[in-house]
Amino acid sequence: MNEFSILTQERFQLIDITEKVEKVVKESGIKDGLVLVFVPHSTAGILLTENEENLKQDWIDVLKKLVSGFDFRHNKIDDNADSHILSGLAGQEKNFPINDGRIVRGIWQQIFLVEFDGPKSRIVTVKIIKG
Repeated sequence: MNEFSILTQERFQLIDITEKVEKVVKESGIKDGLVLVFVPHSTAGILLTENEENLKQDWIDVLKKLVSGFDFRHNKIDDNADSHILSGLAGQEKNFPINDGRIVRGIWQQIFLVEFDGPKSRIVTVKIIKG
């Protein structure tokens, strides 16, 4: 298992972590198996999408719209209910096959940490399971 930290700059933000995850896989020496990418945070997520600025903003706009207009009860305690809901919808983990030492993903698919309650310091956990 390996971990790395990411410092986010915005309340809502997509940060490409593909190279960091690929580095962990390469350094493991594992040729075939699975890699789990996980964030141990209830207000962040992991998303697979294209790294294009307009698309990243589209994701943020759509996700914000999903939680707009609600009177969340949790906001009486901590004003971030929307962040918890979005984290649950996006999911805090993704699994990827490893084949011949490389993560199997589409040409336009990048791995993103999605921040819903920043700026914050976030941990990304990468666990490799040998096949």
